[in-house]
Amino acid sequence: MSANSPFSRRTVFGILIAGFATFLAMLYFISAGDTGGRGNNGSATAAATGLNGYAGLVRLLEAEDYDVTLSRSPAGLETDDLLILMPERYTDAEALGEILKNREYVGPTLVILPKWSAGPPPPGTDEEVAEKFEDGWVTLYDPSSHSWPGQLPLPYRLEQQLEKLEEDELADWSGLNLEGVLPTQSITFSKDSDIHGPIVTDGAGHTLAFQVLGEEGTEYYNDAHWTTFVVEPDLVNNYGLADAQRARAALALVDEAGYGEGSSVTFDMTLNGYGGAMNLLTLAFQPPFLAATLCLLLAMLIISWRAFLRFGPAVASQSEIAFGKNRLVRNGAALIVRAKRLGLLAKPYANLSMRRIARALGIARPDAVAIDEAIAARLPQEEPFSARAARLQSADTASEIIRAAQALRELEGKLAK
Repeated sequence: MSANSPFSRRTVFGILIAGFATFLAMLYFISAGDTGGRGNNGSATAAATGLNGYAGLVRLLEAEDYDVTLSRSPAGLETDDLLILMPERYTDAEALGEILKNREYVGPTLVILPKWSAGPPPPGTDEEVAEKFEDGWVTLYDPSSHSWPGQLPLPYRLEQQLEKLEEDELADWSGLNLEGVLPTQSITFSKDSDIHGPIVTDGAGHTLAFQVLGEEGTEYYNDAHWTTFVVEPDLVNNYGLADAQRARAALALVDEAGYGEGSSVTFDMTLNGYGGAMNLLTLAFQPPFLAATLCLLLAMLIISWRAFLRFGPAVASQSEIAFGKNRLVRNGAALIVRAKRLGLLAKPYANLSMRRIARALGIARPDAVAIDEAIAARLPQEEPFSARAARLQSADTASEIIRAAQALRELEGKLAK
């Protein structure tokens, strides 16, 4: 590196490494479809830290050594491990039903139904209280049941209902060898069905969570993977996990849904609007295009290393085509020599020499006879101009042309003295 460089070698190396790493990160996040929208915006997603979110369940499973993935790609729906779906309040029942049908022979599925509408602090909230709200925190509004679960295909179809208890009353629940109370007076439950097996119920016998069994003797009943529905989300959301007993129930539900032996769980984010569409960069990081992508990245790394070694003030190079009359003549002569057309210069050079000699002798109109007479009177010992010019015009080889031209140039020099 040049001593005149304003940057040290270490600084330049750091810039190159940081730039290359940033570029790779940009390619990765674009290819993964993760270009923003973290999911912690008050909606009921696996990334949400509000009361209605499920970030607590994610952290709880991670603490229990589960391999947890938050999937923003439709490819995550094809996992053969436990898939957890968190449909929105206005979910398309047909689309959800298609996902459940496609997973019947792929892997187990856990569906957590929505209950709460949520949002930021309402207008008029005390300023001191509002300032305590952290990113993603929400205020819960009225709970509600939804009609779209009744439009799911069989055997997943269910009727979600809502019941509100008295203000001083909390609903108790039991199942999976555990029991406790819910955090609010509002309960969402499913109407009993012969093709659904309750696994968590409340004191009144309402089904809060169940497994889809299907009709006995059907192909689904005999061969399909389990699908589990949590109709009361306060058993597993952040609001519910504030209680240790409900946290144990949430773990038990996940274990039961995953056959009690799974160690990997995928939380789907595409149903919540955080899916990444397939694009060219996504394909570039998948076989068989991955090999070409790696070669391209390696070439970029080599070029960057070369640029690092080269860094510093460049040595000023001379112009390939110099400026000025002298250079123009030299370049023109070089072109003629390279084209091997030196003979074309003989006659023009003889005429040019005649004009210069005539001017030196004071002859107004260049004429070979007049020039010879003037030279004979002034330089009687010199060879006549016409003889020298004739020798130039009759020359064949380059050396003969040069010698004849030099003879004319020598005569010009003697007349100039």
